[in-house]
Amino acid sequence: GWQGYVKDGKTSGTTGQSKRTEGISVKLSSNANGDVVYRTYVQNEGWQSWKQNDEVSGTTGQGKQLEAIQVKLTGQIADKYDVYYRVHSQDFGWLGWAKNGESSGTEGYSKRIEAIEIRLVKKGEKAPGNTENAFMCNTISYRTYVQNDGWQGYVKDGKTSGTTGQ
Repeated sequence: GWQGYVKDGKTSGTTGQSKRTEGISVKLSSNANGDVVYRTYVQNEGWQSWKQNDEVSGTTGQGKQLEAIQVKLTGQIADKYDVYYRVHSQDFGWLGWAKNGESSGTEGYSKRIEAIEIRLVKKGEKAPGNTENAFMCNTISYRTYVQNDGWQGYVKDGKTSGTTGQ
């Protein structure tokens, strides 16, 4: 079930127990001038829409694991702070620190997030740790250049790029 809120720099979730996180809710203190927005990559669903200020991202009671997350700040707080976050991922352990809307976790590996840590760091200060390998993606993306249309956007595994019947 839901764990209690933890403060900046503390771990939420579990490690070494093989338990998945299914949902997350993030909030700033009531005196912050701005919002925290976030979204999660959910097993068999992909990226969900952005949530903010204590809304639930992910699922509850459906047995679906979170596999990745993106977190960012808005408003005046975004001018003063960077938000850093990292996840403890099944079989990989703690990944590197992501920041300001970057992806953290995995996509295409079916690996659950077991725990997360989030920190606010003043703009210009160093990351709380290693920022390498914050996100691992095991999919392929490709795009095509179409006559008279130019480059089309990237698509992923098994999707059609280009045109048919034209």
